[in-house]
Amino acid sequence: MVRTRSDAAALAEAGYVRLNGKRMTAASQKVAIGDVVTLALDRSVKVVRVEGLAEKRGAASAARALYRDLTRSSGAKACTFSLVLRKVSLP
Repeated sequence: MVRTRSDAAALAEAGYVRLNGKRMTAASQKVAIGDVVTLALDRSVKVVRVEGLAEKRGAASAARALYRDLTRSSGAKACTFSLVLRKVSLP
């Protein structure tokens, strides 16, 4: 949802990211299709649902196909972002 992985890690470690309503405090979390990620950004809150997972990192346009934006527009300035999701093996 932010430009760099280090920015994403900083948001998570600062408590600005929630996964299915629970605050994330570590930069690395497993996500699954259907999970809801909430981010408290500078002047807005973004809510997205995971729609797919990627085998490896790719272009931002490909990443945008992996989530659905659930954020309700409230007249706030729209922001462009990409989300990189990695496929994880579940036990």
